[in-house]
Amino acid sequence: MTPTHAQLDAEVDRLGPALDELSRDLHAHPELRFQEVRAAAKVAELVERAGVRVERGLAGLPTALRARVGGAGPRIAILAEYDALPELGHACGHNLIAAGAAGAFLALAAHAVALPGTVELVGTPAEEGGGGKILLLDAGVFAGVDAAMMFHPFHRDILMHTALASTWLAVTFRGTPSHAAAAPWDGASALTACLDTFRLVDGQRAHLRDGARVHGIVTDGGRAVNVVPERAAAEFSVRARDLAELARVRAVVERCARAAALASGVEVDVEVRSGYKDMRNNAALAARFGEHLATLGRAARMTAPEVGAGSTDMGDVSHAVPAIHPWIAICGADEATIHQRAFAEIAASDRGAEGMRLAAKAMARLTLDVLTDAALRAELRSEFDAR
Repeated sequence: MTPTHAQLDAEVDRLGPALDELSRDLHAHPELRFQEVRAAAKVAELVERAGVRVERGLAGLPTALRARVGGAGPRIAILAEYDALPELGHACGHNLIAAGAAGAFLALAAHAVALPGTVELVGTPAEEGGGGKILLLDAGVFAGVDAAMMFHPFHRDILMHTALASTWLAVTFRGTPSHAAAAPWDGASALTACLDTFRLVDGQRAHLRDGARVHGIVTDGGRAVNVVPERAAAEFSVRARDLAELARVRAVVERCARAAALASGVEVDVEVRSGYKDMRNNAALAARFGEHLATLGRAARMTAPEVGAGSTDMGDVSHAVPAIHPWIAICGADEATIHQRAFAEIAASDRGAEGMRLAAKAMARLTLDVLTDAALRAELRSEFDAR
């Protein structure tokens, strides 16, 4: 017999201590992108204890995984992230994302024989700049999936928040060294060109569309203060609301780098590293997720234009299959936000665990709805095809 929403809620509650333990363990042992060996193993072990086989090393990625339950019918993927940030650890709350995804999956797995379709837990490494989901997409992991979902901890409840398209530029300048005091006129400073690039980019911000972001760091500024630097380098992250505007902004940054190099008489190389696509939230899925949140006691806003946006490789998934990436508050709006040390602390707190279990219940409920409601599947597919 097909489970009820209440039965799924009860299963998440029963799993609560194990989910909390998983979340806190990941938080205490943060691992960077593609290095999530312990995290992937802990997620897999929890699933295997429930008697579900786990495919480790999915698509040739050592820290990717997949578990499946159910049978013939629609396929729904629940995505887990578990990589951390350098120095800041789980200041993005990926420990909670992993535990919430596992909780939703295991709640459904407890009723596997009654599911009219397949539910998949997909462990996706390297969201923080590595694009693990893109590699899984390219390997065909999401081919044939009818809907994909995950949640992200935040300081507000938002069902369809923007995520920007992004790319990275590594810019390297090569000049001519000379003694910085005795013969500075004989040198061509790579560092001057590098710093001028930042100034030129700042001058172009008035011409960027709303939502565009360019931010960077100097990765090499020379080796000695008494030598005109012959090499300097910087890395820029470029973001925009869609792929077309991203291409335009990227071209602006490249022009700034080449102009700065020309002014200083140095050479410049620009290496482009592919980033993420913008997030195409499926409104039909998001609205149903919001209905379940409301039933569980949380009223979420559909959008929040005043709130800033980042980027995620879930955006690439959303271009391939109907998908959502809702945000669930684990703290107050003025208390902290992602990529802050205070948020990392909250991600290991009881409030963080409460938000994680709430998200697990809502995702389990929504997954059941998509499996059993043909009209909902048709609606979300029609919306996806129209875009």
